[in-house]
Amino acid sequence: MGLELYLDLISQPCRAVYIFAKKNNIPFEFKHVELFKDSILGRKMPGGSNPGHSHEGQHYREEFGKVNILKKVPALKDGVFTLAESTAILLYLSRQYNTPDHWYPSDTQKRARVDEYLSWHHTNIRSNAGKTLWIKVLIPLFTGQTLPPEKLQEVMDELAISLKQFEEKFLQDKPFIVGSEISLADLMAIVELMQPIGAGCDIFEDRPKLSEWRNQVEEAVGKELFQEAHKLILNIKELSNIQIDPQLKEHLAPVLRKMMT
Repeated sequence: MGLELYLDLISQPCRAVYIFAKKNNIPFEFKHVELFKDSILGRKMPGGSNPGHSHEGQHYREEFGKVNILKKVPALKDGVFTLAESTAILLYLSRQYNTPDHWYPSDTQKRARVDEYLSWHHTNIRSNAGKTLWIKVLIPLFTGQTLPPEKLQEVMDELAISLKQFEEKFLQDKPFIVGSEISLADLMAIVELMQPIGAGCDIFEDRPKLSEWRNQVEEAVGKELFQEAHKLILNIKELSNIQIDPQLKEHLAPVLRKMMT
């Protein structure tokens, strides 16, 4: 049995894993996990007509539950070995497939810079950027209610603080977080910052340093691959007229109510 990656490209960490594997020519079977079963997010992924892609998996189906008892994506299965959590998966792939050193440098200090960013990422960029999509697109879609503008402004203000810290602490005057080459830190950051873009919040506007970094990351990854991975998120607002399964709405209600308060 070969490598299997359980992904839904609506998920930021899934996009990081997908891009990393594709960019490094790591052979894998794409196992499509629908984060929101029978909802708008259960659509075909980019390249869905390719025979190497599988679209039979569902988020809570038995097969996926055996791969990741946490029932979260991304998840990896390599033979009998299974692994959860995006950072762990990226590190495993980099070591198992001996990817170029710049992704996770062997140099102790450069590697420490990657680790430093990844440690900071989850409680800063990740905790704020993804909320924009929920507030502007997903909560109105699932509830039929539009959140007050001040709710979005609150999130954007918090994200602006994180972006300022990102530029001043991590980017500084460098093309990439670690220096002259892309690393896993840049990859995790960029997929997260594309979430507001999908929601119609252009966080790169009026931030020339951040915008230039984005362009360089896209170039390093390859623009075609980058667009392929982000096709769904960049078109997410077009799905506003979809019918949502009532059971799905009921399942998500507690989460949505919390986000609306």
